[in-house]
Amino acid sequence: LPQIDKYLYAMRLSDETLLDVMARFRREMKNGLSRDFNPTAAVKMLPTFVRSIPDGSEKGDFIALDLGGSYFRILRVKVSHEKKQTVQMESEIYNTPEDIMHGSGTRLFDHVAECLGDFMEKQQIKDKKLPVGFTFSFPCRQSKLDEGILITWTKRFKASGVEGADVVRLLNKAIKKRGDYDADIMAVVNDTVGTMMTCGFDDQRCEIGLIIGTGTNACYMEEMRHIDLVEGDEGRMCINTEWGAFGDDGSLEDIRTEFDREIDRGSLNPGKQLFEKMVSGLYMGELVRLILVKMAKEGLLFEGRITPELLTKGKFETKHVSAIEKSKEGLNKAKEILTRLGVEPSHEDCIAVQHVCTIVSFRSANLVASTLGAILNQLRDNKGVGRLRTTVGVDGSLYKMHP
Repeated sequence: LPQIDKYLYAMRLSDETLLDVMARFRREMKNGLSRDFNPTAAVKMLPTFVRSIPDGSEKGDFIALDLGGSYFRILRVKVSHEKKQTVQMESEIYNTPEDIMHGSGTRLFDHVAECLGDFMEKQQIKDKKLPVGFTFSFPCRQSKLDEGILITWTKRFKASGVEGADVVRLLNKAIKKRGDYDADIMAVVNDTVGTMMTCGFDDQRCEIGLIIGTGTNACYMEEMRHIDLVEGDEGRMCINTEWGAFGDDGSLEDIRTEFDREIDRGSLNPGKQLFEKMVSGLYMGELVRLILVKMAKEGLLFEGRITPELLTKGKFETKHVSAIEKSKEGLNKAKEILTRLGVEPSHEDCIAVQHVCTIVSFRSANLVASTLGAILNQLRDNKGVGRLRTTVGVDGSLYKMHP
């Protein structure tokens, strides 16, 4: 489809470019780990104070909160040791309305505490003081496991009065204020770290956690001797790279397109998380929509028809991109979705739109492959081996839903 290719050539990244992105990210990792360069580094390389992977012998009854992805979840996890390892899990998904995500921090944590109360009621454990793990998928500074100072909101969240504060303190305050139950928040972990640990529970070789969902990020086990910001040189610690911010200092300008810039301008956090905006699920549908609008305006699609729906932010969702890319029913899906947007697509239009979706999601996958490659090279060099054997734990809505 030559007319599209001429148009989207900037989104097709050559192997040479991808290797260059990999080298750039490796440099960013080094900067983030260094005492001198960390303050100005875009990629923060945050120490998590998680010093080992589970060995599968862990047991107990726990509550887990998961805030920051596609939805807010609360889980009860029972890990027992009879015969073979059994993990019993019950979970509940809670809605977090936009006015709470964009309102005051107090309201947000009151909401979390209320949902937790509801969950404990349902589980009939309000009188128990179960240990709570808090998966909080935003960049946090930690000096210990049970503290997390929010550096900046990302993705869909922008609650006031939380940046610079300890989210464990805020949640404890909200729970105390209610007074109908007690909770012991033992740890704040990034979702990447949770993913690495979950995988590590079953596979001792897992030392990387990767998220490709609403946002994107990765963590890995780094040698303490390379971590300037934490005292001690013995053993390893998990580092939350916060790679979504890769490029925030201008290091990816040469590969960002006009569409990436437009996405950024319309986002809750302009100038921030520029790599994430090229990769993750929160933005992929919108990227495709912006491309379709421009192509329609230039008469390359829908005979130049542009509808109010097509011009509406968020109308073309990432799940639509995934549906359109399915090999068998993708074209029918394209027709259905485009028809709902009112553009009366021809068969050619459907093929073209499928092509656009493929290019955008391929670029996303290639970019993640590059940054992941940099982490794998770091692990290999740390171990001083020619070939690395490792496991990557991967999670996230985009990773799970995309064909």
